[in-house]
Amino acid sequence: MIEIKELSRSFGAIRAVDKISFRVETGEIVGFLGPNGAGKTTTLRMLVGYLQPGGGSIELDGQSIFQAPLAASARIGYLAEHNPLYDEMSVMEFLRYVGSLRKMKKGELHHRLDYVIDNCGLEPVLNQSIKTLSKGFRQRTGLAQAILHDPEVLILDEPTSGLDPNQILEIRELIRELGASKTVILSSHIMQEVQALCDRVIIINKGRIVVDDSIGNLDSYIQGYNSVVLEVEASEPDFSPLLASLTDVELDSVEQRGEVCKLRFLCPPERNISRELSAYAVAQGWPIVSVFTQKQSLEEIFHELTREEEESAEQAMLLAGLEEESGHADELEITAETHLRADIQEEEPIPEKEQKEEPEEDEEKIP
Repeated sequence: MIEIKELSRSFGAIRAVDKISFRVETGEIVGFLGPNGAGKTTTLRMLVGYLQPGGGSIELDGQSIFQAPLAASARIGYLAEHNPLYDEMSVMEFLRYVGSLRKMKKGELHHRLDYVIDNCGLEPVLNQSIKTLSKGFRQRTGLAQAILHDPEVLILDEPTSGLDPNQILEIRELIRELGASKTVILSSHIMQEVQALCDRVIIINKGRIVVDDSIGNLDSYIQGYNSVVLEVEASEPDFSPLLASLTDVELDSVEQRGEVCKLRFLCPPERNISRELSAYAVAQGWPIVSVFTQKQSLEEIFHELTREEEESAEQAMLLAGLEEESGHADELEITAETHLRADIQEEEPIPEKEQKEEPEEDEEKIP
């Protein structure tokens, strides 16, 4: 179990992480999300001890990771967003080198090498130079080094970046398998990945946590809607009489495909209007092809939760930019004035008494 309390970090005047707190238990895979510049990577770097926090604490099973950093590092595996590898080494040399850095015993290292090579699909490139690897194989090599020492806690920043669809499915299955017995914090911009792997999501924005809850409960944080799709065998069916009685429901779109008409209705998240729609269609004699409810996607919810603060941040940056531009303009004005005065001084005539006649060059004598 890893727990952070009131964690903060600043870079000069910029508050990158602002007193955030959360815990992740063993056997949990938690999605750690946020827009660019929200403080995600800074938080992850503090979790692995790469950065010192400005305030707060990070505890691994109740012990600060900064009290015994080497012992904590032995229990944590980290895949950074920008995967750092030694290009001059082969894949096997690199993994053996990482094993030696972690002081793994020969028998343990041999066993774990077999495991990561097999599960990360590295067999075809073991003896290949890392600098010649594709982005997908570089990513798999980075994941292999993160799990080589069988850590209890995994910090994964964009683990499937650069992988093809088949490789993504394989790595997701591996992460799911690891998550059954480990503490996993997963950061990703791919919302489908978070939905596929995580039951719980932490969303950070402007250095603060805005949501920490299960994916199923995220609807309650926004004024959202559910989308109900109804397909009936009818030509341009009229639902206006029903909609007149359902004041919180609206018809979003209508699409006629041959004999089947597909209609999409919007309603509040707590409402289920499938029965009303079905009953109305049956009463009109329209055979029902299908009816189903679509909740808002994690991507839509994420956008809704972070949009307002992003707009505020953009406005603040714009104002700061205008002030800075104004400051630069003042500087340019002063600089221009200084140069102008210097030019004027250079062009002022020198008094006659101070003028020195330059000696004329000897004219060439003609014999």
